[in-house]
Amino acid sequence: MKPFVRSGQPRYIVFDHTADLGLEIYGTDEQELFVNAAFALFDSMTDVSRVDVAAKRSFDIEGSDREDLFINFLREMLYMYNGEGFLVNAVTLDIMNSHRVTGMAFGEPYNPAKHRITIEIKAVTYHLLRVERTKKGWYGRIICDV
Repeated sequence: MKPFVRSGQPRYIVFDHTADLGLEIYGTDEQELFVNAAFALFDSMTDVSRVDVAAKRSFDIEGSDREDLFINFLREMLYMYNGEGFLVNAVTLDIMNSHRVTGMAFGEPYNPAKHRITIEIKAVTYHLLRVERTKKGWYGRIICDV
């Protein structure tokens, strides 16, 4: 099991946004963008290198368009932690198109003796949302409520 994919460009950048967390996410292709977005979400919350691949969760997510799918995907990832206490270390995607993504999230249950949560992300929002193909690959931008 490989941890989150790395490419020749940054996986994500945190940007300032009043009282919230802004993330710009990059990928060489659309799949890597989604994988890197999950990494950015969990890496912002905790040290993902301390999250073992001990369990898995499947997901099947739909959206009305690419942006809606991106938000729904990140909301599902966030629910794994907020709703189930599950921290994600790696994501694999099986089906990916502009309206649907399926795959597996790998990680382990949150353990306060092992994992330190550095920031509580309450929600992923549509505010300033962007998902687009660029000359260098794919770019996404999200604002998280903290």
